[in-house]
Amino acid sequence: MRQFDLAPLYRNTVGFDRLFALLDQSVGLDAAPTYPPYNIERTGENAYRITVAVAGFTDQDLSIEVKENTLSVRGEQKASEGRKAEVLYQGIAARTFERRFQIADGVQVTGASLENGLLHLDLVREIPESKKPKRIPIATRTATPTIEAKQAA
Repeated sequence: MRQFDLAPLYRNTVGFDRLFALLDQSVGLDAAPTYPPYNIERTGENAYRITVAVAGFTDQDLSIEVKENTLSVRGEQKASEGRKAEVLYQGIAARTFERRFQIADGVQVTGASLENGLLHLDLVREIPESKKPKRIPIATRTATPTIEAKQAA
């Protein structure tokens, strides 16, 4: 249950609807999924890497999708026909999963690699030219003559 009220923020801000929706979502999650475990690292000024532990999954078992600022990683192992062994103890999780990450505007997934049971997702924040700061020149109506210009006339 939420212990704080966001209503004053809604009244006094413009354009932050997505941020408040994310806050509402994060507060509403009582039991967040814990499988599979993951790390998020900053690898550069505008570069990030998400590493997801996917032991036992192959690249054919995994799918990665980006849609509307949500990065989804899904894993589903296909039943192998050649394997008929009886499992006495299963400590390595092989269950189907879906892990979602909210990514900011301008963040692009640039690549994915699978090595040693770890899925690495590389992300880069690209700021478009229209969003970069720019100088606005100040226009004047007419230039006022300086003292030197008045004396020369």
